[in-house]
Amino acid sequence: MDATMILAAAEEGHHEESNVPEGIEILLPAGPDLFWGAVCFVILFVVFWRYVLPIANKALAARTDAIEGGIKRAEEAQVEAQRTLEEYRAQLADARHEAARLRQEGQEQGAAIIAQMREEGQRQREAIIAAGHAQIEADRKQATAVLRQDVGRLATELASRIVGESLEESARASRVIDRFLDELEERAEAEGVAP
Repeated sequence: MDATMILAAAEEGHHEESNVPEGIEILLPAGPDLFWGAVCFVILFVVFWRYVLPIANKALAARTDAIEGGIKRAEEAQVEAQRTLEEYRAQLADARHEAARLRQEGQEQGAAIIAQMREEGQRQREAIIAAGHAQIEADRKQATAVLRQDVGRLATELASRIVGESLEESARASRVIDRFLDELEERAEAEGVAP
């Protein structure tokens, strides 16, 4: 037999047994199938309710705790990061103030060193000038003494030629030279010229 014939025979037999209108019988299961389906559903529901659902609830609770704990830890970490940021900013501000203070101290010390070096340079300059004046005075005195001797010798020679006799005696020559030089100094002072 062919499959269509078997299907047609099954439909005829099925239609004869039920009082359900045609087309709806496919949707309604048979009575024993409905009973055993309900029993299996109740057994599966009890097993699921008793064993599977508590495990799933524990997993969900653990996951919820982990998420909430993660959020709490994230909030705590954010608060800690904010506190650390504030500390860092405070330390940075302190470091900037310290750097400004050190810069100011450096400038003040630099100015003090420059002033000290200027003072030292001024003292050295004054010492050099004083030493130069002393050296000039010593040189002037030495030149004056040498000049006196040269002028005295020339004056003696000149006086010897004028007088016609030798004035080389030391006492007499010395007196003549001193008197001549004193007269020259008096004339220079009278004219306002320093010797």
